[in-house]
Amino acid sequence: MKYLDESKQIIAYVGGEKNIISLVHCATRLRFSLKDKSKADKEALSKLPFVLQVVISGGQYQVVIGPAVHDYYMTINELTGIGTKEKVLEKTEGNIGEKILKVISGAFSPLIPLLAGAGMIKALLTVLTEIGALQATDANYAIFSAAGNSVFYFLPIFLGITLAKQFGANAYVGGAIGAALLEPNFTALIGLEDKVNFFGIPLTPVDYAATVFPIFVAMMVYGILEKGLKKIIKQELQLFLVPMLSLMIMVPFSILVFGPFGTVVGDGVSNIVIWLFQFNDTVAGFILGATYPFLTILGLHWGFTPITLQNLSVYGGDVIEGVAVCAVYAEIGIAIGAYLKGKKHSKIKKIAGPSILTGIFAGVTEPILYGIVMNYKRLITVIILSSGIGGAINGTLHVTCDAYVFHNIFSLVMQTYSPYSGFLLGISASLVIGIVLTYFWGITPADKVDFVVEDQEESEVIEKNLKQIDGKVIDIISPFDGEIIPLKEVKDEVFSSGVAGKGVAILPKNDDVYAPCDGKITALFDSKHAVGITTEDGIDILVHVGINTVMLNGDGFECFVQFGDMVKAGQKLIHFERERIGQMGYSLASPILISNADECNEIILNDKKQISKGETVYQVVV
Repeated sequence: MKYLDESKQIIAYVGGEKNIISLVHCATRLRFSLKDKSKADKEALSKLPFVLQVVISGGQYQVVIGPAVHDYYMTINELTGIGTKEKVLEKTEGNIGEKILKVISGAFSPLIPLLAGAGMIKALLTVLTEIGALQATDANYAIFSAAGNSVFYFLPIFLGITLAKQFGANAYVGGAIGAALLEPNFTALIGLEDKVNFFGIPLTPVDYAATVFPIFVAMMVYGILEKGLKKIIKQELQLFLVPMLSLMIMVPFSILVFGPFGTVVGDGVSNIVIWLFQFNDTVAGFILGATYPFLTILGLHWGFTPITLQNLSVYGGDVIEGVAVCAVYAEIGIAIGAYLKGKKHSKIKKIAGPSILTGIFAGVTEPILYGIVMNYKRLITVIILSSGIGGAINGTLHVTCDAYVFHNIFSLVMQTYSPYSGFLLGISASLVIGIVLTYFWGITPADKVDFVVEDQEESEVIEKNLKQIDGKVIDIISPFDGEIIPLKEVKDEVFSSGVAGKGVAILPKNDDVYAPCDGKITALFDSKHAVGITTEDGIDILVHVGINTVMLNGDGFECFVQFGDMVKAGQKLIHFERERIGQMGYSLASPILISNADECNEIILNDKKQISKGETVYQVVV
């Protein structure tokens, strides 16, 4: 267990449990009172990778951890029984739908550039073969095809890594579990006429290349398994025994349970779709069109392949792909709408631009789904409507796909769909609806990344900076009136060095703290001297009233919010007795920090010397 092992190291380097008199913590650091400071090893503590800095100040031995300080504090307190009692503050998540979207988005977000780049290679190869510059039998084609197909074929490996991180498990073990599904010894079992079994348990080996559903389920279970193994296995043996047992347990379970479960789900979806078409073509077209993008996200759309091939062989055309093509054009429409809506050089424009090309030329839309749709809640509705309406049209007109092709511009030009006029009507509806709804409704002014600021009342410095920004912009407003102090001038080396976060400090001229942004209260202390807010984009803002004011234990502070509250920018959070705190010898210089600044693209500071409550003190670009 991460915090357990690392907390033991901290205890050892401060001189052991018996050398600790007391322990408290503030927003970023553990504050030890030690019997004998000479027994503490400052150099060894400073070298620990999870320790940002060690400061000896005010009679305290301060170990700077950062945002995770509370977890270390609670673990050390459990190990030693030392420390003041404090209410445990657990972060809460949204509803189940938001959790699922967060996991999916978090799993695919790191892969978006790779998916987009590989998709462009596939699109380029398609163009080159269509114009006769390359042949599918050429070695050149094979090499470039390997480059373009690699991420899609080995997607279970990449997702094993990103999903394991999402669930707090070893990312490389997660990748190895995904790799096992593609390993030649296993894939050699696929298609064997003799029955295959695992210790007497029958199994049916299937091809897991490019599928994601089994690895999603496997990683959820693996995350729980690893935590359980670390609780029961001695620390000295965890290095090799936890990965060993994880692989030995998860790989067979993935092959025996999770993979077949995904196959069963896929077959079940296919059977439902067939029944719907027998029931009503229009209803079936709408439902299949509306759900197809989500089946693609989970890799369940491959369940239609056997049915498609059979329909092509028996009937010469397949109605399922005749409807599913509308989802592709709806996704392209969403990408076009997002591109048009995005401001110059914005992140969404960078994703949408190449995604449009990969969708048009290669029929590859995963970058659109993972990079755009899953990051904007309203686009979920947009893709349902645009895909569903086009699908309903094609279903009603009995449009079929007459060859097993990728749904791209070349299959459109070669007229591999019939009736062709009905096909054009359906995909045009999906494309146009996707563009219009995305541009006018799907991405809102709340998504500041996507708009050029035209508000003439904004300060000149903000307007100047916005024109140069590349990414989503979050305005952080001043929580009080006061004088801006550069962080390096704050008389506390943890804050002045930037170890605790980046930003500025403000010397307040009033006694109230107001929320610097919209977000959720994710850090609140009994001492009431500091409050942490996390924005919907995951930016952690810390407002720390004064220096070392944690030692007042809440004397002179009054709090108006609770942990977990959702707050709006400008909402009153804390009242503090400014004059009284100053008279007791504490500096009132108050840092306003981005605790996870390393996750931001840029922080743009206001160059003013004086600032009023509600003015933008700096901007965060994500």
